[in-house]
Amino acid sequence: MREEYRSRQVYFVGGGIASLAGACYLVRDCNFPGKNIHIFEEANVLGGSNDGAGDPEKGYVIRGGRMLNDETYENTWELLMSIPSIDNPDKSVREEIIEFDTAHPTHSNARLVNKNGEVVDVMSMGFDNDDRIALAKLIATSEEKLDKLKINDWFGPHFFETNFWYMWATTFAFQPWHSLAELRRYMIRFMHEFPRIHTLEGVTRTPYNQYDSIILPIKRYLDNYNVDFKMKCTITDLDFKDSKEITVTKIHYKEEGVEKIIELNESDIVIVTNGSMTEGYSLGSMTKAPTLNSKGASWNLWDKISKKRPGLGNPSSFDDHIDGSKWESFTVTCHDSKFFDLMEKFSRNKAGTGALVTFKDSSWLMSIVLAHQPHFRNQPDNIKVFWGYGLHCDNIGDYVKKKMSECTGEEILIELLHHLKFEKDMDDIIKSANCIPCMMPFITAQFMPRSIGDRPQVVPEGSTNLAFIGQFCEIPEDVVFTEEYSVRSARIAVYKLFGIDKQVEPIKQYQYDVRTLFKSFITLFR
Repeated sequence: MREEYRSRQVYFVGGGIASLAGACYLVRDCNFPGKNIHIFEEANVLGGSNDGAGDPEKGYVIRGGRMLNDETYENTWELLMSIPSIDNPDKSVREEIIEFDTAHPTHSNARLVNKNGEVVDVMSMGFDNDDRIALAKLIATSEEKLDKLKINDWFGPHFFETNFWYMWATTFAFQPWHSLAELRRYMIRFMHEFPRIHTLEGVTRTPYNQYDSIILPIKRYLDNYNVDFKMKCTITDLDFKDSKEITVTKIHYKEEGVEKIIELNESDIVIVTNGSMTEGYSLGSMTKAPTLNSKGASWNLWDKISKKRPGLGNPSSFDDHIDGSKWESFTVTCHDSKFFDLMEKFSRNKAGTGALVTFKDSSWLMSIVLAHQPHFRNQPDNIKVFWGYGLHCDNIGDYVKKKMSECTGEEILIELLHHLKFEKDMDDIIKSANCIPCMMPFITAQFMPRSIGDRPQVVPEGSTNLAFIGQFCEIPEDVVFTEEYSVRSARIAVYKLFGIDKQVEPIKQYQYDVRTLFKSFITLFR
């Protein structure tokens, strides 16, 4: 430990993967004392949006489905090489994931299903020449010229009926009214995935859900360094020094209903996860629909501090558009294998080898995915768990004549089973299943149309001790709604604030690779 770190403190706001990664970089690359790292988390569990919890009796819940990519998550993989596996400490988490993924490779045989319950041939992207020209022009246009533009400002109606759109939109959760600049970043960052979007072969799976496979090992790693986790603590405000520089002087927080203040020393650091994708989420049940909630502590904190100093972003672009950023997921716990048996036969994929199955004509634009089982560490052999979601949760169902947002878990299952034409087995499946719906008002808030400056820099100009990490800070060229964005932001924050002379893993530039460009060109005309 360096002598100047002996009394220096680092305070992380939020206990998601960005803060956990930041703490790892501090102990690993800065030789910073773990006991001087404090992670404040409003909930009683770490991981942020990387969740995964439950049991066979009450049912399991995963709010979101997360797909890793072996070729683009540069900093995530580098970090996970440093984290020992829980099950085999001689292996890193990275090695464990790659070993598992190699044994269970992804190659979907049923990406899209039509209204007749038939698997669609998706070898062709379905583009016409207008779609191809618009895509090529988008790639060639600089981001500065796309200020506040929506995807449907650029593309005509035909584009949104192509096989490509149904697959790309549901893989990454894009809506037509989302940011055109963000779509452009995705098209460039994942250009190598474009030719295989119909099989999703580029997806890298973890042995269990990401909480069990990634968050728990990181937590154990940090425990070994005595990192201070302050659970059920809500940061309510930050005070700033009265100067041209951006210097945090006080942290206001609430613990068990009691208001408290931390007075910062000159050398202390504050690293904030501003905004949250899963804040305000609500769970339903087999007999109850979830509710639609609004802003909570994470958004309120960013709203407050952004008004105190210029350069701290504009949260309103992201948190004031719930109708544009919400969708609903559902996790189904099955007490026998009937649904999985039928689904494996239908999709021609064993659980864990397929990918998102999207019902393209579903008014809810519903998708499901069957992970390798068990998907939870405490999941018994006789229990099967799958996940799904609907992008258009305010539309009336095709079979259950209600908005998805107003449906119980049982009604969502009924709608799904009709789309699959599993009516003959419907009663048996529902009798043995527990479907827990989850409404998330801000789940794609990071995709809302934005202007340059709406997301603050990781370390804002003039900041002496404040950084932003997570999905709502600005990292040029990288794509939000990924684990990598959070991990990369944390590494940038730590290295900049501590003056670490070490390179952050660069973003792979596939758009300059001749082979990738050639394959993508061929795919445009497939």
